[in-house]
Amino acid sequence: MAKTRGAGGTPATVALTSAGIPFEVRAYEHDPRATSYGLEAAEALDADPARVFKTLMASLDAELVVGIVPVTGQLDVKALARALGGSKAVMADVAAAERATGYVAGGISPVGQKRRHRTVLDASALDHDTILVSGGRRGFDIELAPKDLVAITAAVTATIGR
Repeated sequence: MAKTRGAGGTPATVALTSAGIPFEVRAYEHDPRATSYGLEAAEALDADPARVFKTLMASLDAELVVGIVPVTGQLDVKALARALGGSKAVMADVAAAERATGYVAGGISPVGQKRRHRTVLDASALDHDTILVSGGRRGFDIELAPKDLVAITAAVTATIGR
């Protein structure tokens, strides 16, 4: 996979380029009527939905954390809490997630957030050579190796999807 520089110019692509991590930009025309951003991306990019992951923010014991799960499922907040050694997690308020990451809902990338949040990547990502995650805006995904996503986000891997 070739390193793509500058294409899109989001904080995610800047962070990946700066870190020397290879990635590929996968852009598509976002339909504002789409009800599932992740499934829309899988269909528009003709990608196996099991390889397309969504970035979700949760509040774990009053700390915002990131869970990255396949678009075909949901985030198991109890499993997320266990993976990070916390007691109780709930989905974060959308406005709080947007403020904390610098991205808009439906375009929140796990890479290049305003500040680093503890992150868990669903273990199913490791079954694939590459996965797709939001590149920082709706209609703009990045494809990269799961091990590289783990490295740049300092993520732990655990089964957090259901």
